[in-house]
Amino acid sequence: MKYVSTTALAKEREIDSKELFNEFKKKGWLIKKEGIWTLTKEGKIAGGNTKYNPRYGDYVVWPINLDINQKINKSDKINSSTIGKEFSISAQKINTILAELGWIEKSNVGGWNVTKFGSKNGGIELEAQNGSPYVIWDKSILKNRSFLDSINVATGNNYKENNLSSNEKYTDVDEYRQKYSADYRTQDGHRVRSRAEAMIDDYLYRNGIAHAYERRLPGIDEDVLSDFYILKGNVFIEFWGLEENEKYAARKKKKLEIYAREGFSLIELNDKDIQSIDDILPRKLKKYGINIS
Repeated sequence: MKYVSTTALAKEREIDSKELFNEFKKKGWLIKKEGIWTLTKEGKIAGGNTKYNPRYGDYVVWPINLDINQKINKSDKINSSTIGKEFSISAQKINTILAELGWIEKSNVGGWNVTKFGSKNGGIELEAQNGSPYVIWDKSILKNRSFLDSINVATGNNYKENNLSSNEKYTDVDEYRQKYSADYRTQDGHRVRSRAEAMIDDYLYRNGIAHAYERRLPGIDEDVLSDFYILKGNVFIEFWGLEENEKYAARKKKKLEIYAREGFSLIELNDKDIQSIDDILPRKLKKYGINIS
């Protein structure tokens, strides 16, 4: 999503910039503090954000496709406490689930920051009176498939393989998993589908890196499973082991397109990497802030 300043948005819409600033002020999206236009809570809900310029400081930006005529209804937005009540779960647990999805992350000053993936799924970051950030959500999160899958797992309501019902079908991207059974047991009890995957899993386990195996990519319509997911850093790992197979190569291409489209952090490994996993994987993990001691 492209964001532009209020002045640039006015130019894009062929509107006088002063008129647009005043329009946003009337709507309650902007207020002036000490001579500087500042984004309000309503402005954030409308889609506004704040960026920093070393020369000019903070300034307000808007989506290039902003609907200026939209009406802001605060009742359409809900916080973690309200979400928790829907599922009889504490707000703290809801935030843990959202963090595991990679939609929010702990703030250095307390509270939670929304991530780019959280914003994509309806999250809006606001600031409490004590200065701590918190996130509110569009009510559509209550029907978000990835979120509901995580809720089901957290509450123990759904322990079926990969959180997919027996009636659901894998997409072409992951159908190969039906052909290769998980016969390799790892040190942490996971069952994986190849010796290479077992070596990856055991490496993560031995080094105390919390991880999941065959986790669905969150926030997308396709039923696509990653090989591994690391909670710290929200990093996915894919092992490409059958690249000489034409159908597998097509599957790899499609998965890489999805990773790129969604902007997910991805570590790729092949057979050669597995032979030197103790040297290769630490370097790849370090790029995402995951250090092996």
